[in-house]
Amino acid sequence: MSFFADFGGMAIGFLGAGLAACLCGAGSARGCGIAGEAGNGLLCEDPSAFGKVMILQVIPGTQGLYGLVVWFFAILQMGVFSGTAASLSVADGLRVAAACLPMAIGGGISAPAQGRVAATAINLMAKRPNDWAKGIILCITVEFYAILSLLASFLMLLNLNLGV
Repeated sequence: MSFFADFGGMAIGFLGAGLAACLCGAGSARGCGIAGEAGNGLLCEDPSAFGKVMILQVIPGTQGLYGLVVWFFAILQMGVFSGTAASLSVADGLRVAAACLPMAIGGGISAPAQGRVAATAINLMAKRPNDWAKGIILCITVEFYAILSLLASFLMLLNLNLGV
């Protein structure tokens, strides 16, 4: 057999799982950075707002955690922990990669968007300190779509019938 037939399924599966973890992590880093930049501006003027700013900055980081959860379940389904991953066919590797794509794409896109919403919520809080909860609610609406991406990938991964 060829190298690709022997190890291609595992490589493709790892690629899909890695994309879920890396794109979500990169998106979260970007989103948290956007919110953090806005937060630092407010903290220069009002250091007592640190707790509220920190909550708004951390919210875009959840997509990175969701991507890591999908990565973990993908490699679990691939048989990495049981030592049977080498027998993964190319078709099964493609199925794992396809199951990871909703989280990879959804998390990678929603985290920076959520970071921008969090940044504007911090700007709202600078002008109206008592309205910060409204900004959190707006951030949560973006979070909903990241959760849908997580659910899609998770259900797809749980329902794979791999030859492992």
